[in-house]
Amino acid sequence: MAALRRRDTDAGPEPVVRTGGGLVPIGVVDVDGPSMVPTLYPGDRVVVRYGARVRPGAVLLVRHPMRQDLLVVKRAAELRSKGWWLLSDNQFLGNDSRDFGAVPPELVLGRVLARVSPSVGWLAPAGWLERALCRWPLGRVPGLAARFGVFRRLSPEL
Repeated sequence: MAALRRRDTDAGPEPVVRTGGGLVPIGVVDVDGPSMVPTLYPGDRVVVRYGARVRPGAVLLVRHPMRQDLLVVKRAAELRSKGWWLLSDNQFLGNDSRDFGAVPPELVLGRVLARVSPSVGWLAPAGWLERALCRWPLGRVPGLAARFGVFRRLSPEL
């Protein structure tokens, strides 16, 4: 396995990308930086499916539009005319589309499927499961949707 490490001076995630030579476009990324707290913490290791279909609410691995040598992990809020509007889960930090605008689809590398270390957590439920977790009766169970990786913001502009 080869490892690429990218350094950054701001607080955004700094992944270490490990890729194998297999047929399935899946890789493992180490996250660094607090921008995705409480979903992902510095030191978390996540599985990325490269080229996966993107939908609002998904956690993505993208190239930073201003510094394309930097990879960042952000949540897709919505698809706009110029690309994906990405937000950090930690609303107190910037370094998302509020700072750099929409990210063109060609800079989206993949979708984060799951956290594998230090604890296992699913971050990409199927669309039907996400809808079921947000409706009654499952939507009334506190924390159940979040346990399956469903995270909804009140407004993409927050």
